[in-house]
Amino acid sequence: MSEPVKRLVEAGRVLAVKRLVEAGRVVAVQEDQDGRRSARITLQDGQLYLHPLLRQPTPVHAHTLQESEVVGVLEPSCTLAFLDLGWAGSTRGRVTIRLTPDTPLARQFVLLCTGQRGHTYCNTKLLQVWHKGEPRECVGGGDYESNDGKGEAPLLPDLQGQYRESSRAGAVWSRWGPRGSRSAQFIITTRDRQDGHQWPDVIGDVVSGLDVVRATVNHSDITEVTVVDCGVVLPL
Repeated sequence: MSEPVKRLVEAGRVLAVKRLVEAGRVVAVQEDQDGRRSARITLQDGQLYLHPLLRQPTPVHAHTLQESEVVGVLEPSCTLAFLDLGWAGSTRGRVTIRLTPDTPLARQFVLLCTGQRGHTYCNTKLLQVWHKGEPRECVGGGDYESNDGKGEAPLLPDLQGQYRESSRAGAVWSRWGPRGSRSAQFIITTRDRQDGHQWPDVIGDVVSGLDVVRATVNHSDITEVTVVDCGVVLPL
């Protein structure tokens, strides 16, 4: 087969896969003792998104991929996660977070965005606003266990690592730190600190959608804001 023909064939395969994804017919699956869970793979604005594993019907004639193979293509140095926030019955926007590479808390965040360990941030609510209207303003959420701030046990046995600090808006950090029993709860800062101090145990930074997080601060009841969807961005 000539090189030009090979390129045409490869282009055809890419187009075929793109059409399958756009039709919602490509899913990642994971088998466990309770059966099969599946995760949607979607294409939006040139980005490929992996949604959380849920117990849901697999689309008829869907092309299935093993979840472990899909997540395995993620490079730790460029892992992007997303949280879709909504309230009043509608999704208000997507928050994309670039995670700090090679830190256990960041890996745990990915697990809770993909649902690989059976738990997910999907359908959890935001819990509290701190320092509203002040330079230290931030919001917290992520209690996948009890959804009231009293749960959120760690998924990984050892979360110790080298974590950076930040005083910038958009920093994402663990509310309870790597030693806390509720370490998977997260905080997203909405304003820069101006008191000379920094937030500890930072696991990532918001790269788009900070305006969505800021909008939640002005909602009448922060606990009405939910993570309606979540997942990770797959490299193309």
